[in-house]
Amino acid sequence: MGSRIVELLSGKYQFEGIGRSAGIDIANKNSVLEKIQNSDGEVVLHLAAKTDVDGCEKDKRLGQDGEAWKINVEGTRNIADACFQTEKKLIYISTDFVFDGTKDTYFEQDLPNPVNWYAQTKYEGEKIIQELESPWNIVRIAYPYRAKFTKSDFFRSILKRLQEGNPIIAVTDHIFTPTFIDDIAFALDAIINSSSTGIFHVVGSQSLSPFDAAKLIADEFGLDKSNIAKTTRSKFFVDRAPRPFQLALKNDRITKLGIPMRTFEEGLGEIKKQIN
Repeated sequence: MGSRIVELLSGKYQFEGIGRSAGIDIANKNSVLEKIQNSDGEVVLHLAAKTDVDGCEKDKRLGQDGEAWKINVEGTRNIADACFQTEKKLIYISTDFVFDGTKDTYFEQDLPNPVNWYAQTKYEGEKIIQELESPWNIVRIAYPYRAKFTKSDFFRSILKRLQEGNPIIAVTDHIFTPTFIDDIAFALDAIINSSSTGIFHVVGSQSLSPFDAAKLIADEFGLDKSNIAKTTRSKFFVDRAPRPFQLALKNDRITKLGIPMRTFEEGLGEIKKQIN
């Protein structure tokens, strides 16, 4: 996501990396503070996280000594402290997974209730951000996807399997809200330039099941849908970290800033143009 944000917004902003590529370990408080103090940047976009849900669950037994906690919680605390000391605005990227998936629809004001360790560490990060006395935003995203990148996402994984004629087994009783990464970039631009603080759900405008998403991908790219089979979450996620399964998030707050968040179908249409 970070690389696409830079691609789309580099004509408007100058970006300076403060992650591993810049030799910074966000779990090292002093190096984070030094880097942010020496930067002329006015806004910090905190996208760093350990996001492997099942990998994070294995970290749970290590607690605060695990990588998930060190990156997602202590790393966030270090960045938040540095932003407070330097009076920089902090935008923290969080996740729809902070919710437990027991409601039909989630709004920004709904109380998180994580059901796995990844989500718990991200929620702990949210709580750190909300204690800041300097400007902050929490931006919750969900299943970001884009046209091209070295690392795959759920959309390109499904597309590749369909193109190769391989079978896909997709869950029917899980609802998610996929988000076109280009829309996330433009939403962040709006948030940077807004005086609004607090939480934003920067997600797509269509919630659906992975099974329905796979069918839409096949339709958009003219591929055979007969290879798409149905399954249920209880069968698909056996021996894996617990998941929240009803994750329809509302994006009314960001759309009020004038940012249209595309439906999954609209996102696929734009991606097809970009690929071609």
